[in-house]
Amino acid sequence: MTIVRLGYVAMSMELKNASPSQTMTFTQFTKIDDREAAIRKLERIALSNLQNTLRLLKHNVASDIHFYRLTSHLIPLANHEELLDWNYLKPLKETLREIGNFAKKHNMRIDFHPDHFVLINSKEKHILKNSINTLKLHYLLLKAMGIDPTHRCVMHVGGNYKETEMSLERFVDNWMDVPKVLQNMIMLENDDTSFTLEDTLYLCEKLDIPLVFDYHHHLAYHQNANWEVHWNRVIQTWKHSPLPIKMHISSPKNEKAFRHHADYVDIDMFFQFLHVTKGSIPQIDCMIEAKKKDEALFRLMEEVKTRKDIEIIDGSSFSLK
Repeated sequence: MTIVRLGYVAMSMELKNASPSQTMTFTQFTKIDDREAAIRKLERIALSNLQNTLRLLKHNVASDIHFYRLTSHLIPLANHEELLDWNYLKPLKETLREIGNFAKKHNMRIDFHPDHFVLINSKEKHILKNSINTLKLHYLLLKAMGIDPTHRCVMHVGGNYKETEMSLERFVDNWMDVPKVLQNMIMLENDDTSFTLEDTLYLCEKLDIPLVFDYHHHLAYHQNANWEVHWNRVIQTWKHSPLPIKMHISSPKNEKAFRHHADYVDIDMFFQFLHVTKGSIPQIDCMIEAKKKDEALFRLMEEVKTRKDIEIIDGSSFSLK
C-alpha cells in the first residue's frame, strides 16, 4: 500500500488578500529619500508576507493539506548588493518562529523552490556566488523557523549551454564550492528542456542528492520514454533522507503548448504514474504545479474520490489499493 499526499505552491485561490509575495523593487526603494524609512517599509512588506504565509498554513490545516511550498519571495531585496548591511531577519524572527512552530505542530511538510537564476553549474563565478547567497537566504529562513533544512530546497540542474556532459561535470566541480549545510538542503529535479531524468540521476547518484521526479517534464523531454526502468534508482536517491519521496505533478496546457502548465491536473495522466509506483514505496508526496494552486488540489481530490482503486484518508491524502 502506498499513501499519496497532495500539496500546492505558494498561493491560494480561496484566500483573499493573502499574497505571500508582495514586493518592492530597488527603483521604488531608492525613490524614498530617507533610507531608514525605506528599510522599515521593506520590513513591513516582509512581515505582511510572513503573516499571509501563516494564514495560508492555517487554511491548509483547515483543509487537511499537509504539504506546501513556500514562496522564495518572502523578503524583498534581502540579498541586494546595496542592502548587505540590512539585518532582515531581526525584525521577523518572532513571526518566522511562529510559522515554523505551526508547521511542526501540524506535521506539515514545507519547502522551497528557488528561482531559475540559481545556477550551480554556471560558467560565471559571480552567478555561482549569487546562487550560493540565494541558497543561504533559504537556509537562514528555515533555521529561523526552527525547521530542519535537510532536503527542503528543490532546484533544476541549471543551464545546458548546448553541452550536456560538460554542463553536468561543471555542476560537479562547482558543487565543491557550495557549503555542506547548503548541499544538504538541496534536491534536484529533471526539467523539460535541458536535463532529462537520466542526466539528473547521474548527478543525484554521484553527489548523493535526492531526485524529485517531475512526470510532466519527463513526458516533455526525455531520452527514454520508459521512466519506469529508472524508478528504483529514483527511490534509492532518497535512502538517506528523513523525508518521504517527493515528486511534481502537472498537466500540459494543450498539445501545442505541451510544456506549459494547465489550470488543473489530468487525473488519468496522474494515475498512469501512480499505478506504476504503487507498492514500491510507503508514501509519496506529490506537489501540484497547476495554475489554479489549491483549487486544482481540491478538484483533483473530488475526482479521486470517485475512483474504486483508492481509499480516502483525508482532504488531501489517499492510499492506493
